[in-house]
Amino acid sequence: MSLKYIVLLCFITCFSCSEAQLLQDKTEFTRQDTLRGSITPEREWWDLTYYHLDVEVKPNQKFISGKNTIQYKVLKPHQVMQIDLQVPMQMLKVLQDGKELEVKHDGNAHFVQLKKNQNSGDINTLEVHYEGFPREAKRAPWDGGFSWKKDKNGKHFIATSNQGLGASVWWPNKDHMYDEVDSMLISVTIPKGLTNVSNGRLRKLEDLGDKLKSHWFVSNPINNYSVNINIGDYVNFSEVYDGEKGELDMDYWVLSYNLEKAKEHFKDAPKMMEAFEHWFGPYPFYEDSFKLVEVPYLGMEHQSSVTYGNKYRKGYLGSDLSRTGWGLKFDFIIIHEGGHEWFANNITNKDVADMWIHEGFTAYSENLFLDYYYGKEASADYVIGTRANIQNDRPLIGYYNVNKEGSSDMYYKGANMLHTLRQLIEDDDLWRDILRGLNRDFYHQTVTTKQIEDYISEKTNKDLSAFFNQYLRDVRIPNLEYKIENGELKFRYMNIVENFDMPIEVEIGGKTEWIFPSSEWKTKAIKGEDFKVDRDYYIYSKRI
Repeated sequence: MSLKYIVLLCFITCFSCSEAQLLQDKTEFTRQDTLRGSITPEREWWDLTYYHLDVEVKPNQKFISGKNTIQYKVLKPHQVMQIDLQVPMQMLKVLQDGKELEVKHDGNAHFVQLKKNQNSGDINTLEVHYEGFPREAKRAPWDGGFSWKKDKNGKHFIATSNQGLGASVWWPNKDHMYDEVDSMLISVTIPKGLTNVSNGRLRKLEDLGDKLKSHWFVSNPINNYSVNINIGDYVNFSEVYDGEKGELDMDYWVLSYNLEKAKEHFKDAPKMMEAFEHWFGPYPFYEDSFKLVEVPYLGMEHQSSVTYGNKYRKGYLGSDLSRTGWGLKFDFIIIHEGGHEWFANNITNKDVADMWIHEGFTAYSENLFLDYYYGKEASADYVIGTRANIQNDRPLIGYYNVNKEGSSDMYYKGANMLHTLRQLIEDDDLWRDILRGLNRDFYHQTVTTKQIEDYISEKTNKDLSAFFNQYLRDVRIPNLEYKIENGELKFRYMNIVENFDMPIEVEIGGKTEWIFPSSEWKTKAIKGEDFKVDRDYYIYSKRI
């Protein structure tokens, strides 16, 4: 084993371990898990319409304070509202129409006792005042919170990341994926001499003497975990991309001493935009622009404010997760986190149990990027190479209503499932239409796995229920057993769910043919013993 291979193996192991910080194996759940992960009666009666998050960040003290104004529409009468804010943050008071309300606290869930009658159709507002020392990220973004760092010049370099953990780790909100706020204003006060960059477009800067207050407006629906603040000694450069919906502003915010390096390295960003608009349709947030923002951790998919910390290297921190060489043709964070603008931010899972929708499609976007620029064989090399990262430890779908995602295999098992599905469809134009159609027909929506399954089945005119059950809900990989005797091929599937009968392409005597395995033995007359399964299908095969 070469030293280079040993280093790469250690790197992959670290990558898997770092994912596991977010994707913990957990099978016993508490009341707090249910309050966090379910659509409780205190959540379901109201619909988010607008947030104004107004927060001051004090870097020297690692302290924040402020308020969130919550506007909502009453769907049905109810007098108790659940607002989430995680300890050690403190909810100071809640006001409606200038009157302070009683709040009953239950761990990280806070139940506001409303005085005003909540009538169906009413649009009401609530002010939640809070403060505290927010949880410090241990290994952002997987074990997130606030990253309080310094740049090499000793200046504050601060960022938030809270996927899985929840946005309520640093600001009060309705912390469940099913209800995205329609629009949002993010106001952040910081010491003068630093710059804050958040989601959406900069609306206004206020000079407050020794402080500076920025106001960023998000005009599109946004999921809670995408909301971020990034504070540093930033400089900005930008370009205009001629996209499918017209001119798209693409802005880049980097540490001052990285400006020239970023101008060269961030050329992957418009390349990403071109490839993904081809495959997925128009960028979903033209109104809010696209930004890459340098942060002190690896990066994450914050909507219209994608964070970047890949150290200006190709691949994943300079390494290729596929071990094929193709992973070094692009900056992993720019491509992967950029892909999330379509799958995670445009199409968002209703329940974290369905997070494979975010990560499976986005991991698959990496090889679609390669497909666009280098062709189908390069794309196949890459995604097949990532199979070595798959553990098959748990199903890709997690536990519903307790904020519990499935296995970290949702990345590359999800990608290989979709790559296999492309082969079954046998029509790349249709496959592209499906990917674009998902982003068009579920535009700015939260969805379930069933909706995605049903959509693809309908568009392909195929019953794909057993296919999805096999790859999403089972840890086993189909194993094709076969034997060749006396000019006859005998074959069957093992390790499969009920009714799994996926056809596959094989090479027999140098000729490509379809076979149609199931759990029962089937036979086919052949000449010779030259038999090979097409590598594009994520199955195992074994001659017996």
